[in-house]
Amino acid sequence: MVRAAVLPAVGSPLEITDIDLPEPGPGQVRIKLAAAGVCHSDLSLTNGTMRVPVPAVLGHEGAGTVVSIGEGVTHVSPGDGVVLNWAPACGKCHACSLGEVWLCADALTGAGSVYARRSDDGSDLHPGLNVAAFAEETVVAANCVLRAPEGVPLTDAALLGCAVLTGYGAVHHSARVREGETVAVFGVGGVGLATLQAARIAGASKIIAVDVSPEKEELARKAGATDYVVASETTAREIRGLTAKQGVDVAVECVGRAVTIRTAWESTRRGGRTTVVGIGGKDQQVTFNALEIFHFGRTLSGCVYGNSDPAKDLPALAGHIRAGRLDLSALVTEHIALDGIPAAFDNMVAGKGGRALVVF
Repeated sequence: MVRAAVLPAVGSPLEITDIDLPEPGPGQVRIKLAAAGVCHSDLSLTNGTMRVPVPAVLGHEGAGTVVSIGEGVTHVSPGDGVVLNWAPACGKCHACSLGEVWLCADALTGAGSVYARRSDDGSDLHPGLNVAAFAEETVVAANCVLRAPEGVPLTDAALLGCAVLTGYGAVHHSARVREGETVAVFGVGGVGLATLQAARIAGASKIIAVDVSPEKEELARKAGATDYVVASETTAREIRGLTAKQGVDVAVECVGRAVTIRTAWESTRRGGRTTVVGIGGKDQQVTFNALEIFHFGRTLSGCVYGNSDPAKDLPALAGHIRAGRLDLSALVTEHIALDGIPAAFDNMVAGKGGRALVVF
């Protein structure tokens, strides 16, 4: 038996309970978790903004140590440190054939499987976003496991599984920030903090952090922000005032709200680029008129998992970590146990703090 955070149904509170894990079958790996980050996507699963089969063990940003492997697994061995990849590419679908592995049509197929059972009543459990990281141990498909970078503590490496890949990829793959460009980052949570660091690594000349909370300014500046704006109805005007009335070259939206997406777009210069990382609900409708689309010549694009290929990007991120350019600890504002996840969700809703990290 292992302890896990179970979502019994959409809209229900998480239950911290014992679950029974099977031994890994062919092509599977059993992992003892070192840490798991509490991501906004997990919250979106609890409230139905994103949907996966339930009941489920949530958690998709994690790292740990291989306990055992099933038949046919050759790229990791017991004792290896690994990072979980919640969206493994199949390598066969149309998106994968184009090299756009972050859009793989089959990436979340595993979320529909039954991977464990509750110890109290034997009921089936699904693995959230494939990897069920909110548990002391998990069993995952082998393609959901990547070797952890050498020299990076596993508790830090957990953040590489979502927040850092997403923020880094938003800057380097989606927005393609060039040295000397100006950047605004909307939302200073875990992904936003990673995005700020990525913009600094890219050589942005001015990095403006935007958040509803004045208390996050110190966090943002530590991550690389040169300026801080408390979100209001005048945010776009304030950003233009910080950029010689032009607007920034790039805006990255990490919130997923219609008003924030619209403000991010308005904050860019003519010809500017806005990348939307935040996951919003279907009710969040963003509107533009045809004349302004023509006149401003701006680009608005979505960004899934940072448009990243984890197998290629993890080594690059490891290089930045070892060189001191990327500080994973700067993303974390709270270390918690499994039973602290509901409070971490509450803090997210209230706009408090950066990343909460479950440490096992």
